[in-house]
Amino acid sequence: MDLYLPVAELSVDLLLLLALGAGVGFLSGVFGVGGGFLITPLLIFIGIPPAVAVGTAAPQVLASSVSGVLAHLERGTVDIKMGLVLTAGGFVGSAAGVLVFRWLLGIGQIETVIALGFVLLLAVVGTLMLIESTRALLASGQAPARPPQRARRHLLLHRLPLKMRFTESRLYISALLPLAVGAVVGLLAAVLGVGGAFVMIPAMIYLIGMPTRIVVGTSLLQVAFVTALTTFLHAYNNKTVDIVLAVLLILGGVVGAQLGARVGTALRGEQLRVLFAILVLLVCVRLGWDLVAEPSDLYSLAP
Repeated sequence: MDLYLPVAELSVDLLLLLALGAGVGFLSGVFGVGGGFLITPLLIFIGIPPAVAVGTAAPQVLASSVSGVLAHLERGTVDIKMGLVLTAGGFVGSAAGVLVFRWLLGIGQIETVIALGFVLLLAVVGTLMLIESTRALLASGQAPARPPQRARRHLLLHRLPLKMRFTESRLYISALLPLAVGAVVGLLAAVLGVGGAFVMIPAMIYLIGMPTRIVVGTSLLQVAFVTALTTFLHAYNNKTVDIVLAVLLILGGVVGAQLGARVGTALRGEQLRVLFAILVLLVCVRLGWDLVAEPSDLYSLAP
């Protein structure tokens, strides 16, 4: 059954869209990620224009983030003050990213930038994750190491002005640091349609120095606010949010996430990270191949 997508301006099989949403939701449940950096390239693979894929990925990430942050708020694992500072930076980055997106759209380079951006991003993330997870898997059979401790070093970044006290995180640092981290993630969300948690979480742990137990919930709080703003800005300024497509992806994702969460509990953490890294690199290879492969139609007329 084909369904016409008004913003994407093409017909796509309804079951394919539901299956795609469910598949990404399943992976999100298994690996504990939002799935934004997977849904965008997968939408491009099935023929959705890259600009619409980026704009429509934002509400899908928003839905999964809101669900996750509500669960973390119930468990008390969210630093709300830190989350609001990160969100302030994210709003600035998101607004700037939407303007950059609109400029690239106007000069006809948005598809190339999205493809190159994802290839570089997925290559770096996938490679680093594969190296780390393989080492952890090989070391799992050896004597248990001491659990990693939060870094207490006074980095140069922590000597910046405008210091604030974050009670939940037990930190007294410059607000400029989380503002900058939030801005980078907001820029990624606007230009590439990703939630940015895979960038934010390491930055929150190793740069800001937050305790691991509250990092995920605080990250989801920022991602929820920023993707909400990104969705509005893309819809208002760029007209690239296809609400029909977004709803179908969200519906499929809700079901898939529940199934994925059950499967994820049956696998070890090291195994999950290795599988996830391989998946990220496979998507990266496919995007890279599409950039260099000879197209089926060498010449085309833009509408």
